[in-house]
Amino acid sequence: MEDRLTELEIKINLTEDIVEELNRTIYRQQQQIDLLQHQLRHLFQQMQPDSEPAEPRNLRDEIPPHY
Repeated sequence: MEDRLTELEIKINLTEDIVEELNRTIYRQQQQIDLLQHQLRHLFQQMQPDSEPAEPRNLRDEIPPHY
């Protein structure tokens, strides 16, 4: 009986360690996601024109020179 109890305690301790490590990993990933979302919002705002263009865009003018 004592051996089973000891084995269970060891498993519980290992499980707690794994859960704690997973929590730290999730926390770091959420920080990265938050930073990436902030950067994406900033880039999106930079891409928005301040005003509408005076004349419609012609896509042929935007074709790279190697075409």
